[in-house]
Amino acid sequence: MNTITITEIQKEDILIEKNINKKNNIYRYKFSDHFIEEMFRFSKIHQYDERKEFKEAWNNWIVDNNSIIEDETKRLLDLEYTGDIMDKMFKSARYYFRKKGTEKREPRKRCVYVGALKELLDAMDDHIKSNMDKRDYKPSDGFSDFCREHIDLLKNEIDRLVSYDIKDSIQIKNKIKKTYKNRYFTIINN
Repeated sequence: MNTITITEIQKEDILIEKNINKKNNIYRYKFSDHFIEEMFRFSKIHQYDERKEFKEAWNNWIVDNNSIIEDETKRLLDLEYTGDIMDKMFKSARYYFRKKGTEKREPRKRCVYVGALKELLDAMDDHIKSNMDKRDYKPSDGFSDFCREHIDLLKNEIDRLVSYDIKDSIQIKNKIKKTYKNRYFTIINN
């Protein structure tokens, strides 16, 4: 029966990471999960230390955790990290993990997306195409002009948005204005 040691698994992980990274450039070198846990624990213990106290505790922690630091250093070097690894570790502990909260935040509930009527979108596209060749044309001015010319379409769209429980007049105006500007930039870029 073959037993696999942790170092063999770590070597295999490094080889896999190297092979992946040959295809993709790495722009952000991250620490391993195990190392992050240890550094996070240290940072939370010394969260409220003054700068000098934190630095002394950091130096002691480096001595006490030399083996995991060497493993992490080797892993980053194998990934071809060229920066100062100890400086990266210290800055992560002092300025990132020390301030990071421990509670998980609930994701914000997203609003239900309500698309615009096809007739309104077509009218916006026609208006933009007919006016974009004008020298002083801007989307903000174009939107004001569009609103003056297409009052009936806008009333229909506002009634429809109200039926979806969007009753704030500023929110409705901003939604229609954003739709117009998005259509403008889509047409300009195509």
